Amino acid sequence: MTVEDQGGTIAFLASPASYGFAGPVERMETHISMIFLVGDRVYKLKKSLKLPYVDFSTAAIREDACRKEVALNGETAPGLYIGVRRITHADTGVLEFDGDGPIVDAVVEMGRFEQGQLFDRMAVAGRLTPDLMTQTARMIAFYHRRAPVVSKGGGAANIKAVLDINEAGFATSHVFAAAELAKLGEAFRSRLARHAGLLDRRAAAGKVRRCHGDLHLRNICLLGGKPCLFDCIEFNLGIATVDVLYDLAFLLMDLWHRGFPDLANLAMNRYLDETDDEDGFCLLPFLMAIRAAVRAHVTATQAEEPGQDALGLAREARSYFDLAASLLADAPPRLIAIGGLSGSGKTTVADRLAARVGAPPGARIVESDRIRKALHGVSAETRLPVSAYQPDVSKKVYREMARHAELILAEGGSVVADAVFDDPSNRRLIETAAAGTGAGFQGVWLEADPELLRQRVRERAGGPSDATTDVLSGQLARKPTDITWRHLDASKAPDAVAAAILQD
Repeated sequence: MTVEDQGGTIAFLASPASYGFAGPVERMETHISMIFLVGDRVYKLKKSLKLPYVDFSTAAIREDACRKEVALNGETAPGLYIGVRRITHADTGVLEFDGDGPIVDAVVEMGRFEQGQLFDRMAVAGRLTPDLMTQTARMIAFYHRRAPVVSKGGGAANIKAVLDINEAGFATSHVFAAAELAKLGEAFRSRLARHAGLLDRRAAAGKVRRCHGDLHLRNICLLGGKPCLFDCIEFNLGIATVDVLYDLAFLLMDLWHRGFPDLANLAMNRYLDETDDEDGFCLLPFLMAIRAAVRAHVTATQAEEPGQDALGLAREARSYFDLAASLLADAPPRLIAIGGLSGSGKTTVADRLAARVGAPPGARIVESDRIRKALHGVSAETRLPVSAYQPDVSKKVYREMARHAELILAEGGSVVADAVFDDPSNRRLIETAAAGTGAGFQGVWLEADPELLRQRVRERAGGPSDATTDVLSGQLARKPTDITWRHLDASKAPDAVAAAILQD
């Protein structure tokens, strides 16, 4: 609800003369802020309102929130946040910036960047690439590692507080019927009860931290060619003090909602590669559902405000609401193991397949090349010496793959395992991982003409594989003939191979 009249402040900020500027002042609006773009500067005004999750009801509160915003965002978006400008009454009765008179309001002053560098705009333009999302996932993992741990009750209690805020937020609008809200709320409480123990264990392990809190595509931009976070939650530290995977879940949900499941799956997999946080993988559909519900009630609340496109916002709120409900549906755990010689396209097929296996954001990819690099403490792109591929090391890699898969499957998640799997003992290891958890199993062997395999290995650029044509020659010399897994033609396009796997 609106508390103070900001008409004078808005008129002041909308006037070029207030800045000594000759050009036009552009204006944008969110559910809690008004943004004025002036030349190479941006001025962000917090709306005078009071909602269940935010209080901007007085000028003093808004000024304090502005100062917190600048302080909290300075590290993740260096150079973007310039400072806080006070709007005051001059002796003449007019408004001015940073005068000696009484404060009327405050704004955050920021440097202006090209709006096309916002990730939501880049998504619409088709400019979000796998490489960029890999960089983004690694940046978020780095940010979470440095985020302060907060000892604030249990993890389940933390998520319960979020659900309480959601329910209070839904009560501020009329977009959804009481019966469907009650049904969704019951589904959330049931899923919370199922995950309470894990959430509490994660909190005890330091996974609840002071995070960004609003980590969706519109709050990520390219600065200096690198992805940066900005506009974190400053007005309610409780909302931003969450499990790190709940923070990540906003980005994953946003990508999924916008129709980019492959990028959501990739971001999740690259984040988990960096953090080794797989014990919480099974939480992601639930956490994404909560994020979708947050967007549903926030958008529905915005639809209640005068001057808004009420019907359009109500449709958008409905799309988030429906996504939340679908994310709470159960999906049985499944393991798909993809084997084949170097150059058969295992990794590419796994990447195309994973988003379509299991509950959103799809399956965790357990890849031998990445696990081998992790065991040696190097990045996926670092080349390892020949000694790292000795039989005893490879046995350890396959045992680790089976361990990762079993952990995920036991918690209800799905897995796509990607390795050569030419040794029958390694195939048995991964099959046993599925059998031990009762998960469905599907083994696939990709095969292609040796010359095509050689060509692919020669032309391969980047990625975690260290295979050379000499390595492939060794594989061809001992090519197994007793593989009972389903054989598929690896000369076909990766999408066609992935589709054939899903048809089984």
